[in-house]
Amino acid sequence: MTDIAGLRQAIVESLPAETSHSGQPPDLEHLYIPPAHIKALRLDCHLVIGTRGAGKSVWTAALGCSVLRKALGAVVPALDQTEVRIGFAEVGNSELYPDADTFAQLLAAGATAYDVWRSVVARWVAQLQAQPIPQTDWSTTVTWVRANPEALARMMQQTSQQFVESGRQGLIVFDALDRLSQNWQEMDLIVRDLLRVALWLKSYPRLSAKVFLREDQAERTVTDFPDASKLLATQAELAWAPHDLHSLLWQTLLNGPGEQGEKLRGVYLQTTKMSAQQSDGHWLLAESCKKDTPLQRALFEALAGPWMGRDKRRGVPYVWAVSHLADGKGRTSPRSFLAAIRQAAEVSDERYSTHPLALHYEGIKQGILKASGIRVNEMAEDYSWVRTFMEPLTGLNVPCEYSSLLDRWNSQLGSSPAQVNIHGLPPQHTQRGWDGIKDDLRRLGVLDLKKDGRIDMPDLYRVGFGLGRKGGVKPKS
Repeated sequence: MTDIAGLRQAIVESLPAETSHSGQPPDLEHLYIPPAHIKALRLDCHLVIGTRGAGKSVWTAALGCSVLRKALGAVVPALDQTEVRIGFAEVGNSELYPDADTFAQLLAAGATAYDVWRSVVARWVAQLQAQPIPQTDWSTTVTWVRANPEALARMMQQTSQQFVESGRQGLIVFDALDRLSQNWQEMDLIVRDLLRVALWLKSYPRLSAKVFLREDQAERTVTDFPDASKLLATQAELAWAPHDLHSLLWQTLLNGPGEQGEKLRGVYLQTTKMSAQQSDGHWLLAESCKKDTPLQRALFEALAGPWMGRDKRRGVPYVWAVSHLADGKGRTSPRSFLAAIRQAAEVSDERYSTHPLALHYEGIKQGILKASGIRVNEMAEDYSWVRTFMEPLTGLNVPCEYSSLLDRWNSQLGSSPAQVNIHGLPPQHTQRGWDGIKDDLRRLGVLDLKKDGRIDMPDLYRVGFGLGRKGGVKPKS
């Protein structure tokens, strides 16, 4: 390929500028299903755990979209015969489920979260059965559910039997539960009662629930009720292996718009000696390119070359680009990876226009800066307290002694984290003082602990929060 500038532009225009779907379903051509996620999509999986950006909201939206659900049916055939209802999600829908303020009002009026969640299910099955139940507002529905257990049970049985006779399934999906409370004790009650409802649904054939949880929610005592083990046995985690990220990248590039997609499919053909195949109007990545194989590595080398510098001492782009976007637990999110590659193409075009490859290694490093900033903002959306406790550490070099963190926190925030004003759900272990904050940051993968006891931080967060590292990617000043 000689049109390097055109190839860079093709990468930029093919990768999304906005990496978050904000609860909306992705385009069909950008839908990639990592093998590790197949279990999470199966109907017999009722509990799905995932960190920010791992795909909880994407799969919720995809399950709720008939077109995408048909595509998912290629790997999970039962989804082709499933009617899906969204029971709670990032995108509000007051007819299907109460918003956070309404939920809080219902709890304050004496309803339990178990009552509220069963009311969400009751509206669903009432619609399926075309049976009228009170729906003036959520209070009237909750009152009816509490006062009419026999009628609700009969309606549930009828719905279950209807699905059995038709050979179909009914699934109700819950996501974004962290938006329902700013108090951990109340949040635990909300999640625990939802899981109890998921267990209740298991007693009705062909009816099931799928609950997407953040890992910090799942780590708490939300499964301390009888028979919770039946749900835990189905648990799946949304994990992305490095080769899954490269597969997603090329799935997206192959489906670039117009001439841009043609240029990228040309690189694919030239590198793999295979033409990209089409299905339902979108281009598919060959199975031999979906694993960590010489062929997949060759595809990335066609864009970025073999080294992160002039020789092998600087690292391999295929590995480097993923590993430097990993959190403290070694996990890299698809959002971060795609954002970094898009930025790398833009920087390569602006600063290294004469470079013979589409992605200059310095451009890839700049991509880390971009992705880090996005990741920090995403983290602040889910865990607002993280930015509060990380800002005092700006300018520190890592690895460093834990005492360096304590000095900054004590001097800028006070002697105890309990004194700090927090919006949203606070850290889980504030009562343990600064040690609790350190451990909570480690659980999220923001901090890491080296074998010699020093505190370290992955580049993904270090750069975005403005900390330094000798010889590492420099944060923006």
